[in-house]
Amino acid sequence: MSLTGDTEDAVDAVDAVDAREAGEVAEHLPVLPATAWRAAATRHAERVRTLTEGHAARASAGRHHPVEDFLFSYYSLRPGQLRRWYPGAEVALADASERAGWRFHRAVGGSTGAPTVAVDLGGFTAARGAQLDFTVRMLSATSAAPGQFGCFGLHEWAMVYRQGADERRHASWGLRLGPTGTDEVVREHQIRCTHYDAFRFFTQDARPRNTVRPNLDSRLAMEQPGCLHAGMDVYKWAYKMIPVVPSELLLDCFELARSIRELDMRASPYDLSALGYPPVAIETAEGKAEYVAAQREFGQAAQLLRGRLLAVLRRVS
Repeated sequence: MSLTGDTEDAVDAVDAVDAREAGEVAEHLPVLPATAWRAAATRHAERVRTLTEGHAARASAGRHHPVEDFLFSYYSLRPGQLRRWYPGAEVALADASERAGWRFHRAVGGSTGAPTVAVDLGGFTAARGAQLDFTVRMLSATSAAPGQFGCFGLHEWAMVYRQGADERRHASWGLRLGPTGTDEVVREHQIRCTHYDAFRFFTQDARPRNTVRPNLDSRLAMEQPGCLHAGMDVYKWAYKMIPVVPSELLLDCFELARSIRELDMRASPYDLSALGYPPVAIETAEGKAEYVAAQREFGQAAQLLRGRLLAVLRRVS
């Protein structure tokens, strides 16, 4: 068994909960006492609050940030859902009556008034088995693929190629090189984007310029660990497997995705200097070198998280 973060610390603190508190626990799961898991849940909620307070303030004011708000517009998990703490499928929680009715949870011991609750793996795999299988195959295939480091983030440029100002996704922000200079960069470079969810946002004029044609069915064959969007997507694959994935791991994936998004937009054609993001000028040799160096670092970090996530999912599949 491999546990992470607060969950591991709490389990180390209690090899077994007093039988009077937890009762007989099915499946021989280690049990976290209520004081330990409630403290872990509180720390997690505070960590999420710190990471998302800017997004919450902007949402209330009707404003949008092209970097920090991306993970809540591109991905479907809401801040409130991210804030809810899960220990994963390999531990049970003592005195957790409020969780007994949660989806994919069940009482495995304790008393009627103070049940010990764990993830209902049988229910989860019955309902989500196909998604679990695909996620394991997707993560495994991406991990095994050779990393490609010659795209230079041109997917963001292809998304605005020959596009009017009012058509751009981030219309509030100007282009560093202007429309003409931006289009020239696209024409002067070979574009090789292997990520379907990036490629589908290319403008119609830019799509033929991509040397490959990723689609939903080609993801297992085409996604590779050098891709920034594949690195961000580790977060997506993790939250799709809630509640079997520990929240500490999920939030590590979220933080990496947010850091990757910063590079993604610094290397884009948009001028975000007013937000404190100096450009990575990928149209220059120096900018290309800077981008590739950061891309390699993020690729390695994403591979580590992919490995942690795969280890969790393989143990429960």
